[in-house]
Amino acid sequence: MSSTHEEIRAAGKRVRLSREQRLRQLLDVAWRLAREEGTDVLTLPRLADEAGVTKPVIYDHFGTRNGLLTALYKDFDAQQTALIDVALAARGPTLQETARVIASSYVDCVLAQGREIPGVLAGLAGSPELEAVRRDYQLVFIGKCRGVLTPFAGPAGIAQSGFWAMLGAADALSHAAATAEITESEARAELFEIIVAMVDRTHRLSAGP
Repeated sequence: MSSTHEEIRAAGKRVRLSREQRLRQLLDVAWRLAREEGTDVLTLPRLADEAGVTKPVIYDHFGTRNGLLTALYKDFDAQQTALIDVALAARGPTLQETARVIASSYVDCVLAQGREIPGVLAGLAGSPELEAVRRDYQLVFIGKCRGVLTPFAGPAGIAQSGFWAMLGAADALSHAAATAEITESEARAELFEIIVAMVDRTHRLSAGP
């Protein structure tokens, strides 16, 4: 064991953390591991060793590897929600400013996690834990976007299908930027145009043929 690991373990013995503080510590260590070595190395025994805690502590918090990956996805969702909330609160009063905040905040949060989030999603592919958590987040995000975009829409409002299309584009563009298939600015600009076009379409539909 390296001296760094020994120091972490010793520090863990000296400081008693609350359950919430311990969870935060474990998630931070897990994110670091995923960033430095990829999500394939994220096993509960490895996390226990890196965090300087006993295996029962890890199993108490996460239960299984899927539980750990699900906790990371929830943590990512919480960070993304907080980032978007702050940005929306400070936005200007126009559709363009609102769309720009949504687009930039979504892309920036995905990029902040680099390659980690695609790895977490891949590790959880097909798991009921991921599907439940992701669905809940998607509905909350759509509800948030509906709340801030509806004032700019036509009388009929924005169809739910439009928000699902917007969300699919946001995911695809963000992950393409994270893997350097496109640039960050291209991802933000394209998502911005998609959001504005979605709202503008409601005025054309309301006007009729």
